[in-house]
Amino acid sequence: MADYHFVYKDVEGASTQWDDIQRKLGNLPEKPPAFKPAPFSPANDQASLPKDKSWIDEKTEQDLEDLEDNPDLDDDRFLEEYRKKRLAELRETAKVARFGSVVPISGSDFVREVSQAPADVWVVVILYKEGIAECGVLMQCLEDLAAKYPATKFVKIISTDCIPNYPDRNVPTVLVYNSGAVKANHVGLRSFGRRCTPEGVALVLCQSDPVLNDGQSGNGRSRKAVIDGVRQRFIEKVVTEHENDDDGSSSD
Repeated sequence: MADYHFVYKDVEGASTQWDDIQRKLGNLPEKPPAFKPAPFSPANDQASLPKDKSWIDEKTEQDLEDLEDNPDLDDDRFLEEYRKKRLAELRETAKVARFGSVVPISGSDFVREVSQAPADVWVVVILYKEGIAECGVLMQCLEDLAAKYPATKFVKIISTDCIPNYPDRNVPTVLVYNSGAVKANHVGLRSFGRRCTPEGVALVLCQSDPVLNDGQSGNGRSRKAVIDGVRQRFIEKVVTEHENDDDGSSSD
């Protein structure tokens, strides 16, 4: 009959009296510390954290609208007022950002898109023809200005779609509208100087009215303020180009 040997193992971390004697004599290594789990710490509940301005700033427009009847704001008048202020800012930003490029329109769109534009919106219309180089040059300048001044509306329309039999010799033509009326018209590329640049076009457009609006300075800006801004951008561009030229020459 086979012998059976049983090994009894005590619970982890337990020690016998014999083992303790042997450790005192140095015959056994020190007993490892018993495993002790880290104290339990519940995760932070985001809903229970204190609310402040940064909490509002992280919200989207839709989030802020959804918070209108939120009980967390019922007892916090400051946060509720700040929510309303922030929501108004986001809506105003979205309103400004509705432009930003030169949008093509047809003859049937003209009244709605140009003549009936809101009174606080200036509209710059370019009459052009495909295949005419001068139109391409001016169009590029207007695209640049449209991106810089997204609160000004820029549209383009084929000249004969806007005015039947309009002579090709007159294109490109730029019309400036506000409150449903023509405020200025510029016929031909030469109207914008010998060297047509976005900055030069901007100065011509603002000769008599504050046509260009970047949406950051309010709608009540004067013509002088707009022109000063255009000149400042022109100076910054010249300085940047000069610095880039210097960097290129030094690397050769």
